[in-house]
Formats: sequence, C-alpha cells, structure tokens
Amino acid sequence: MWSRKELKDNAKTILRKTYWSAFWVSIVIALAGGNTGWGGGGSGSSHSKNPRNYIYSNIHNNGFIDWNFVSIILVIIIAAIAFRIFIGYSLEVGGRRFFIKSAQYRNNKKCFSFGFNEQNYMGITKTMFVTNVFILLWTLLLIIPGIIKSYAYRMVPYILADNPNIGVQEAITLSNEMTKGHKFDMFVLDLSFIGWYILGALALGIGVLFVMPYENATNAELYLVLRKDALENNLCSREALLLNEQISDNNNDIY
Repeated sequence: MWSRKELKDNAKTILRKTYWSAFWVSIVIALAGGNTGWGGGGSGSSHSKNPRNYIYSNIHNNGFIDWNFVSIILVIIIAAIAFRIFIGYSLEVGGRRFFIKSAQYRNNKKCFSFGFNEQNYMGITKTMFVTNVFILLWTLLLIIPGIIKSYAYRMVPYILADNPNIGVQEAITLSNEMTKGHKFDMFVLDLSFIGWYILGALALGIGVLFVMPYENATNAELYLVLRKDALENNLCSREALLLNEQISDNNNDIY
C-alpha cells in the first residue's frame, strides 16, 4: 500500500535534479488540457466575460441574441476541442512519459516527439478520445459517477506512455483494475495539493505554475507503484507494457 508522504518525498527527490525541465513539461501538459488535479482549474469569470451571462443579458435587455458573438464562441470551442484531440492528447502522453522516465532516473529526452511518432500517434489519439468520451458520458449521467470514472481512468495516459498501441479496451480495463481500491486515496492525494495551489494563487496566480511539477511528479510516482502492483498481481504482463524493451540506465528493475 502506498502513502502520500512516500510518493511526495520521492517526487521531491526527483525534482531536485529535474525541476526546470519538469516545470516546462508541466506547462505543456497544462496547455494541452492534461491537468487532472487541482492545477487544472481556472479562475472564475466575471459576469460581463461569461458567455452564458452575456447572451442572457442581451436577451433580457435587447430582446435578441448577438449571433456573431455566439458564432465566435462556437468557433473557439470547436478549435479548442480539435486542438485537444489532434495535438493535446499526444502532448499529454509525452509529458507523462517524461515524468515516468524521470522517476526511474532514465533518459527523458524526446518524450514529446514520442507521442507524434507515426507508429504511436493513432493509438494514443484513439484511446484518449474514447476514454474522455466515456468520462463525459458518465458525467452527463450524474456528476458523482463521472468523478469516480475520471479516477478509474486516470492511469490511461500513463499506460499509453509505456505502450501507445496497447488498445482502447485494454488500456481502460487496466487503468480501472490498477485504481480499484485506490480511488478515495487518490482523491485525498489531490486534496493534499490544495494548500500549495492556494499559496500559488496568492502570488498573483503565477505561483500555481510552480506547483504543477510537484503534482505531476507525484502522480508519476503513483503510477509506478500501481504498475508494480498490477504486474505482481498478474493484472498485466511486462510484454503488454513493453517493459522488456525498455533499458534501465542504472540497471534498476523496471516496474
């Protein structure tokens, strides 16, 4: 069984050597839409800048909708979704791969290009897309099941960072098995970063950026622990995650 303190201590040790690289990788992950914890939330919008309130205000005061404004919002939304699907997924998986490699003191170079490799790109895009659709559908059904499923499927991008072509069903099933019995502890782990993000927000919001590497490194440590447990409990094989093809720089056991 893992503990928050152990994961965070390990993350701090790694970041002492890789912090600035981890910082910029975390920025890319955030821009790609890959933040799953407390660092991914945005600040509240004012009434005048909120599209829903703006449209309502137009109807209430003018009796009509500003369709030009609505069209612009729709274009922005569609562009953001397209970016997330066709670029963001591969960037996120590459970023997760960086943190996994760093946690094992292995070569963490060219991790972003890994996601766009022609042999990896389609597998990553398809699996991430289906995973996010499932989470969305669960969320639309009821909020709580959506949150639970988001934790159940959280390891999918990390699994793809090991084997991008493992397959949609296999990646989702393995993530679900890995996180079984751990979801509440993962939720508490996320909560443990709130204080850091509050402090970061007080520093004109810029401080939040400096917390993200800590959270990302900690989540990578969590994945390695859950992966080790999955291997020991025969939930998956080393071959399924391509671990036998990975060479440890320090002759360490790869889990």
